[in-house]
Amino acid sequence: MRPTNSPLSPEARAVLSATRLSRRTLVRGAMASGALVTAGGLLTACGTEGTKQSADSCVSEDTSGTDKKLAFSNWPQYMDVDEKDESKHPTLVAFQESTGIQVTYTEDVNDNDEFFGKVQNQLSGCQTTGRDLFVLTDWMAGRMIRLGWLQKLNKANVPNVDANLLRSLRARPFDKNDEYAVPWQSGLTGIAYNGGVTKEVRTIDELLTRTDLKGKVTCLTEMRDTMGLMLLSNGHDPSNFTEAQFDDALEKLKKAVASGQIRKFTGNDYSTDLAKGDIAACIGWSGDVIQLTAENEKIKFVAPDSGLMLWSDNMLIPNKSAHKANAEKLIDYYYDPSVAAQLAAYVNYICPVQGAQEKITDIDAELADNPLIFPDDATLNKTKVFMALDEAQERSYSTKFQQAIGA
Repeated sequence: MRPTNSPLSPEARAVLSATRLSRRTLVRGAMASGALVTAGGLLTACGTEGTKQSADSCVSEDTSGTDKKLAFSNWPQYMDVDEKDESKHPTLVAFQESTGIQVTYTEDVNDNDEFFGKVQNQLSGCQTTGRDLFVLTDWMAGRMIRLGWLQKLNKANVPNVDANLLRSLRARPFDKNDEYAVPWQSGLTGIAYNGGVTKEVRTIDELLTRTDLKGKVTCLTEMRDTMGLMLLSNGHDPSNFTEAQFDDALEKLKKAVASGQIRKFTGNDYSTDLAKGDIAACIGWSGDVIQLTAENEKIKFVAPDSGLMLWSDNMLIPNKSAHKANAEKLIDYYYDPSVAAQLAAYVNYICPVQGAQEKITDIDAELADNPLIFPDDATLNKTKVFMALDEAQERSYSTKFQQAIGA
């Protein structure tokens, strides 16, 4: 696997990209295989969320002062790895050595809904999950915040987060006061196209109407990604929209489906079709395009003129964590720009830490110039995070979307 302190050649990076199984690959691969969302399955999950809690109804005791340990659950392949011993994670080793806190690191978050099912009974019953920190995507973080299953951060314990979190990732719709969720890594949703089979695609309207693209376009089965871009293309704000605006955007999507413009809706498997030229353009994720362009420079990621969707996987501290302060130390540690640079050099998603771009130059100068890892302010200013949905909205919008895409 990738060395953490020496530059990689383009050839080595291509090998790494080909072998790394990304977080989005895992989620979308499961979706494509039928392991995840069907309309009925999603509604069932939404309808049986579990009992809500609060800081008063579920009191947690922190033993960090005397118990120097921490249990951390994350997605697979989402941490830097020692090339000589893949069981070791250099940044985690350094954290343990500098703090004396022993970290049990487990890669057991394979899917948001699946993980929700693992911890649902404990968190709804105000019981420990055996974890002090886990990483989940925006919408699931929002659900857990709504259910009162997470502990608020002690801001005094995370000064690096306050100082270095990107401005574009502050005050997000599901956590407006930045009290619960700290981005681990982030990504963009925009347009990807294969320049070997088509000319540049700049807008969602082009994607959905250009005659030379008819039947050669795919969109994502993830509602928030696809509908977020549809809303933006209609001049609506995905972080604050009405049902009428959602329906308006959905009609645009339906027309493209009915006309045959969109070939299909996919999970992560669009990557293979795009690389082969079987499709010309699509709605896609920035992390995938980094991997694809390592092998084919004609594949491009475009920020649509109307804007991009921004998503994150977030560090969260659950109720009944017995080591909250220890978890906060680890969160703060990963917001040190030097540490964040080491992590970004391995995972290649958007680094949420201001200052890491300068630090990564000593590791790999090419990565410092990659706009899909370190987007400029102009790009970030065009991004939106999807609106936090309540249970009724989740059910309604998901049903409409699933019907529109024929799921």
